[in-house]
Amino acid sequence: MSAITIHEEGAPRRLLSALGDMPLVLPMGLLFVGFFCGPLALLVWVSFHNDQDMTITGTAMWTRFLGDPFYWKVVTDTMMLGFKTVALTLVLGFATGLIYLSSGPRARSALLFVIILPLLLSVVVRTFAWIVILGTEGLVNTAALSLGLTATPLRLLQTELGLVISLAQIELPLMLLPLLSVMGRIDPNLVDASTSLGASRWRTMARVILPLSVPGLIAGSLLVFASSTAAFISQSVIGGGRLIYMPLVIWQQSLVVFDWPFAAVVSIALLVTVLGVLALIGSLGHLART
Repeated sequence: MSAITIHEEGAPRRLLSALGDMPLVLPMGLLFVGFFCGPLALLVWVSFHNDQDMTITGTAMWTRFLGDPFYWKVVTDTMMLGFKTVALTLVLGFATGLIYLSSGPRARSALLFVIILPLLLSVVVRTFAWIVILGTEGLVNTAALSLGLTATPLRLLQTELGLVISLAQIELPLMLLPLLSVMGRIDPNLVDASTSLGASRWRTMARVILPLSVPGLIAGSLLVFASSTAAFISQSVIGGGRLIYMPLVIWQQSLVVFDWPFAAVVSIALLVTVLGVLALIGSLGHLART
């Protein structure tokens, strides 16, 4: 009886304690509603107009988008660009994480400085640097021609391969920062125990290090995918007009054609598809941890 009474008295106290924190949470909640939910609701409202002047409401723009195979291909290409970038950054990031794991304190500090340094530069600067690297007279083609690997310059600009390579380098810090944070907390005794029990380095990496690194890999994959699919500057500069992705369509429809309702439709489609993929990656990561 006394336990029931204590439980019943504890519930109102917890409720009052939660309500007592509301004045602290309320300003941030209102700020979130005003600066995120408000514009998003306005975007949805704009998408349900049939004309550029937004005088006639309807679903004509949604029908136009969903009924055109071209825009479905643009959605697929955009998502595949994100997946390919994530795959390349996963390989590069995990390899760098292994180097970080086997390094001493000074080497780790130097490696973190090298990882953070590109973030101090503008994305525009890093993107234009890749034009110099991937151009017909760039560093890659100069090295390939001098080594006799090819007789003619390789065409890397305005190709998906060049775009994925440049995006992987630009987005790599977003993969490494959460990954190294997780890998840095791995107990070295676990690796030593695996080695002492006769496991090879590859088996230790696959059965010990990799499973413990999954939270960092998932967090980095979420950041890289969301950023690479919306990387308008890199997509337009490196990809050029030959590669069409959803951010380019949004820019064309809003600032070139001035078809704001259709631009709103494409923007919502980009948001929904990216959130869907992020939810899928998060659920896969949860299954992998369990």
